[in-house]
Amino acid sequence: MSVNRILVINPGSTSTKIGVFDNERPVLEETIRHDVEQIGKYKRIIDQYEFRKETILEVLHSHGINISKLNAVCGRGGLLRPIEGGTYTVNDAMLEDLKNGFSGHHASNLGGILAYEIASGLNIPAFIVDPVVVDEMEP
Repeated sequence: MSVNRILVINPGSTSTKIGVFDNERPVLEETIRHDVEQIGKYKRIIDQYEFRKETILEVLHSHGINISKLNAVCGRGGLLRPIEGGTYTVNDAMLEDLKNGFSGHHASNLGGILAYEIASGLNIPAFIVDPVVVDEMEP
């Protein structure tokens, strides 16, 4: 059986959770806590993007994770247009909505952006799964 190494990113208001998985087996699970003063210097949540990206890459490096061995990157889905639950490839329209806060501004919007930016530098796919806008409640 082939092994797919996946980086998963879940940005929250004061932390970024990351995981590296070989198929379903966890290789690394880490909660990166962000000091309130540290993230408070950024006027908008989207402005935290570069800081969080660099922090993620530093943590991966410190744990000996070679990002060139990744097969995909997956981010927490943010506030997008309403869609059904599932796995989605990050695309230009999605990135625009996340960056512009189409459905609101929230740290989860960084998930797809971070996944895309890290993945594109490695020429691998970026995904989001079950964004927070999913509403499949039956009447």
